[in-house]
Amino acid sequence: MTVAKKKDEDSEKNQTRDDKQLWRDLVGFWILGLCNNFGYVVMLSAAHDIIARFDHQNHAPAPEEIKTEVLQRQCHIVSTGAILLADVVPGLAVKVIVPFLPFWVNTRVISAIFLTSMSFLLVAFANSHMIAIIGVACTSAACGIGESTILAYTSNYNKNTLSTWSSGTGGAGIIGSIAYAGLVALGLNSRDTMLIMMLIPILQCVAFWVILRKPQVIKEENSISIVDMTPDSKELEGLVERVKYMAKLMKYMAPLLFVYFFEYFINQGLFELEYFENTFLDKEAQYRWLCVDYQIGVFISRSSVNIISFRRIWVFAVLQFINVAYFMTEVIYFYSPTIWIPFAVVLWEGLLGGGAYVNTFYRMSKDIPKSRREFAIGVTVQADSLGIMIAGFLALPVHNAICRMPEYERLTFS
Repeated sequence: MTVAKKKDEDSEKNQTRDDKQLWRDLVGFWILGLCNNFGYVVMLSAAHDIIARFDHQNHAPAPEEIKTEVLQRQCHIVSTGAILLADVVPGLAVKVIVPFLPFWVNTRVISAIFLTSMSFLLVAFANSHMIAIIGVACTSAACGIGESTILAYTSNYNKNTLSTWSSGTGGAGIIGSIAYAGLVALGLNSRDTMLIMMLIPILQCVAFWVILRKPQVIKEENSISIVDMTPDSKELEGLVERVKYMAKLMKYMAPLLFVYFFEYFINQGLFELEYFENTFLDKEAQYRWLCVDYQIGVFISRSSVNIISFRRIWVFAVLQFINVAYFMTEVIYFYSPTIWIPFAVVLWEGLLGGGAYVNTFYRMSKDIPKSRREFAIGVTVQADSLGIMIAGFLALPVHNAICRMPEYERLTFS
């Protein structure tokens, strides 16, 4: 361990022991994580409804239309992957640019809150696909600004704020998906549901400017002198030096990219194709509650890093690929005899995704010197969005190809 990293850890331990107001930072970052990802989750949970709301003719042709005895699948030719792309691409573009811009945290947070508010309003009052997609894109941009900014901002606070931020983003998954599915189940339409979500930007303001303390000025005795710093711990200067340093971050970025590519290929390409007849849930409800199930897994794993942590992030990618194999064959051949098997796999999928996310950034908080942590984290958050974007592009043709296939009779228990 270098002298710089040792002094970073000693300083944090001393501050944790003496800080009576630490709870404000922990709570503040948890709420910020919740608010940042809430709109993103709601848009994905509403993806099926958004598509159906504007185009009732995009279902696969009915049997009588194609004049054949082969059963056709109940699915939309336009997959929910279209919503995924609108919910990811703008955010990825933001994440690529933001690490190289001045760290004006208040300006960035104001921009994120404004875009979140606009997204809910646009989707609520949209009268066409295009307006709804623009609203979803605003959510994506807001999430990208917020994640790049707030996650990097944790480098100015106690390292436990990173785990509470991650837990909050996981909480956004479960609370957001349950809130949407629950409000729709109570009889509210998608417009009224989106308007209720306007409470989230207000909560975001309270968390950042009221609950969260401003970063403490580092005391002279706890600062690291230039003499103590090694070449690997000095602050990065200039664009060229930052771009070169990105190569060292590939060991964090690559596994995260593959984990999110695999899981979102499932969620937005294959979820909508899964359907069990004669169950207590109709097709639309099955999609919404699969999303809830997935987010429960994400929340559990993103909240667990202080209990159990992993260094070999690539294992999460391998296990997630196995989930892809299961779902790809399942939506083609319908061999699972009960709906509870996909629900169990989806829960496992969420555990893997959330675990990869929180363990990646927790490992970075331990391995990377504080002077470089803000930039390193700001760059690494691009990996999950890039994986999700690739998944969205691939999900569209794969989903539509399967959607046009004849439907196999599902196996059932005798």
